[in-house]
Amino acid sequence: MKTYLLSVLMLVSGLLSAQTLTNDPYHSKLGFSANHLLISQVEGNFTDFNVTLSYTKEDLSDAKFTVTAKVASVNTGVEPRDNHLRSADFFDVAKYPELKFVSTSFTKKIGNQYELTGDLTLHGVTKKVTLNATYNGSVVNGMSGETTHGFTIKGKINKNDFGVGTEFPAAVVGNEITIVSNLEFPVKK
Repeated sequence: MKTYLLSVLMLVSGLLSAQTLTNDPYHSKLGFSANHLLISQVEGNFTDFNVTLSYTKEDLSDAKFTVTAKVASVNTGVEPRDNHLRSADFFDVAKYPELKFVSTSFTKKIGNQYELTGDLTLHGVTKKVTLNATYNGSVVNGMSGETTHGFTIKGKINKNDFGVGTEFPAAVVGNEITIVSNLEFPVKK
């Protein structure tokens, strides 16, 4: 009986110490780049996105990430290109307004480097993807007094796996899309 009560208390204390944080939108970016004409990279980002970070361990080694982005918020700095990306030729935002990533594992590799695996849903297709995550550490923000955690997440996906822009050959728009996301998560007081 004592062992059972101790187990229940440990479970409850673990649940009570779980944290869920939301990214600081002023200090976070969800970006990407794609090869254009085999000679350059076109960069862009999604301006309307939200990332939650959940964890129970103080060192964040059990981090779980959930990302949602409004695909219509795509921004490459060129309005005609952004409108084309929103069209049925690429993202088809009228039919698929949101992308979502839900992590399934966060595995320590070496030092502050992790492998982040999860399910990415884009353009109505869900695929497992693996990204590289760097835990940049935690600091107390001098302006707000809040402890803030920082991450950089990088990786590559194939746009054809998600049915995005498949009518454009790699010589026009590269198949491999590079993802780079810098995220800050303040611990609200």
